[in-house]
Amino acid sequence: MSEFVSRIASAPISWGICEVPGWGAMLPTPRVLAEMSSLGMPVTELGAPGFLPDEADGVQAQLAEYGMGLVGGFTPLVMHDRSQEAATIAEARRVADLFQRAGATKFISAIVTDWDWAEPHSATPEEVANMARMFGIVDEICEEHGLEQVVHSHVQTMIEKDEDVQKVLDSCDVHFCLDTGHLAIGGTDPVAFAKEAFDRVGHVHLKDVDLSKVDPLMSRQQSIMEAVQGGLFTPLGQGDVDIAGVIQALESRGYQGWYIIEQDTALTDGLPDEGEGPMREVVTSLDYLRDTVAPTLTSA
Repeated sequence: MSEFVSRIASAPISWGICEVPGWGAMLPTPRVLAEMSSLGMPVTELGAPGFLPDEADGVQAQLAEYGMGLVGGFTPLVMHDRSQEAATIAEARRVADLFQRAGATKFISAIVTDWDWAEPHSATPEEVANMARMFGIVDEICEEHGLEQVVHSHVQTMIEKDEDVQKVLDSCDVHFCLDTGHLAIGGTDPVAFAKEAFDRVGHVHLKDVDLSKVDPLMSRQQSIMEAVQGGLFTPLGQGDVDIAGVIQALESRGYQGWYIIEQDTALTDGLPDEGEGPMREVVTSLDYLRDTVAPTLTSA
């Protein structure tokens, strides 16, 4: 039980850190890292540009002040479009070099329609084939830098719906960041994915979702920012996703990786007092994982 708890951390987005204009108020980096550290989190992810320094030495130095390390970060890439191959390879090499020098282990790729995050479409067979080929190229880049690529299914990307996830599973052997929230939003059962595609799981993001709020998002009546501001994501254990079932399925098969609480938050009422706001939400999720989920793993 305690070993599972030692592999729980969180990402800056759980503190409302996001580069999207209008997302909400941004907490100062030292406050976020101090609160993460006070909760016993040994690592975090890179977060939005500007949250941590641009250079690897600066990233390591700032995290070291709080006794923390870097596990990796979210990296948008254009893999289905052959015309963007050179740009994608260049970006993958740049980020992989940064991550390697900063001591990270995971390269979390997200397959965007274009560099401006245009609305996604269902990939054609040719685009699926190109995506599969590019996953192989980026896997090789990551291997050269001591990293594991894990692709992140995500709302408003080319791997958004269950059919998109299945295309990737069927066309190549790239590993996944199992994001409980984005899988559920896109129509994939996260528990079934954990069981059926266990060998493809290299990293885990934990999100719970109020599924009653999904339809406006998936019908493009709302942006992801508007959905988050409207309460799409809940503390773990308070939404409609079987978080415990996912963790039980993974742990029973011997998963040894991180569980990153990535509870997208937007601060729309200004900066909360220290120790309040996002930290309270993360504490609620941690309590759920420690007090409700962890005891069930002893018999898993």
